Amino acid sequence: GGVRTGTVLVEQGRIRSVGSEAPPPGTPVLDAAGGYVLPGLIDSHVHFRTPGLEHKEDWTHGSRAAVAGGVTTVLDMPNTQPPGLDPAALVEKAELIAGTSLVDYRFHLGADPLRPEILADLDPQIATSAKVFMAGHHTAPTVVRQPAQLERIFEAAAAGGVQLVLHAEEEALFELLDQWHGTPPQQYGDYERRRPRSAGIAAVARVLDLVRRYGTRAHILHVSSAEETDLLTAARATGLPVTFELTGHHLSFTDADSTRMGARSRLSPSIRSEADRERLWEALRDGAVATLGSDHAPHTLREKIRPVPEAPPGMPGVQELATAVWTGMRRRWPHENADAAILRLVEHLAHRPAELFALPGKGRLEVGSDADLVVFDPDQTWTLSAHEVHAKCGWSAYEGWTMTGQVRTTVTGGRIAWDVATRRFGEPLGRLLPSANATAGRAR
Repeated sequence: GGVRTGTVLVEQGRIRSVGSEAPPPGTPVLDAAGGYVLPGLIDSHVHFRTPGLEHKEDWTHGSRAAVAGGVTTVLDMPNTQPPGLDPAALVEKAELIAGTSLVDYRFHLGADPLRPEILADLDPQIATSAKVFMAGHHTAPTVVRQPAQLERIFEAAAAGGVQLVLHAEEEALFELLDQWHGTPPQQYGDYERRRPRSAGIAAVARVLDLVRRYGTRAHILHVSSAEETDLLTAARATGLPVTFELTGHHLSFTDADSTRMGARSRLSPSIRSEADRERLWEALRDGAVATLGSDHAPHTLREKIRPVPEAPPGMPGVQELATAVWTGMRRRWPHENADAAILRLVEHLAHRPAELFALPGKGRLEVGSDADLVVFDPDQTWTLSAHEVHAKCGWSAYEGWTMTGQVRTTVTGGRIAWDVATRRFGEPLGRLLPSANATAGRAR
């Protein structure tokens, strides 16, 4: 809503006041002078790999990376072993995570094409959103290949009031190209040609038709091309309940980086051209995008340096997301007022994801909200090295980047979760969040 000088008072894990009220005598004080105090950021697209893939990532390391990047709430994907395809699997997952996370969390259920009826009667205390994979990759638990299956998922989600989040690429087009080209690509520079924009454009068109027919709420993840951005922006303008996400890596890299960086920048969807990247930045500047997400998808370096056809797509990103986007904004629009820029960052990394995914007490600095706060220094410059990476995989595609802006302190539930000066983390007090139609979660 704006930027102003003031004091945030916290009591029993919640915000008591925002303004000029002085803290009572003896109250511990965190001095944020020279920085912005932001609501805790929300990354609605992470893969923290529990259960079954903890050699790549786990909640101890993933949540450390999150708070080091100012993220205090995450929504985790179902790409696990076993996958999170039914409510019982998500309950078991929550039991495994309990007591290990520095951040609060919810889960996206995996949409099972063989059991779409689950979405029509999904308990909102278990999940309020479901991930649809229209194309597959190394960790995708199930792929919706048949149009009739996708239609049943949209129909069931509409009946159950479930928000669909989609990896929207047409698998059949990839299979067609693979049959035509024959042997898998042996060079990273060929990867984008084998996984082109046409598959994303076709999938988005299919999704928009289903949204129009069923009224299902759909959120398109990791949009990568100018054409997809145009279609989704136009659809939203007509009143369709469709939104989309941009990732830090699609805003940061281009296809030219694929040859230079090799496996580290192999992603799904592919990194596109400079013109595509500029269109994505335009969508961020004009507010067409709903959320920013990291698609934090770590793999070990041993896995990433396999032969090109076998190297899994994905990179870590929850720690880098806010700073990478802030760095890009300040470099592209150097004359923009910093207050206007920080409001844009908070809009898409706090306010809008809290609204879209109905996260109670999140996304705003206001009385009664959870005391999740970030002290952000907008002018600090620093270089990211592997030493600063807290993800379990231990590497980052941004290594060597000179960043503008740094998270100084992250507070979750009124307690310090990360302090850059001491490089110390707090206690793992993160909790599974209730849905917005339940009583707001307990104070901590």
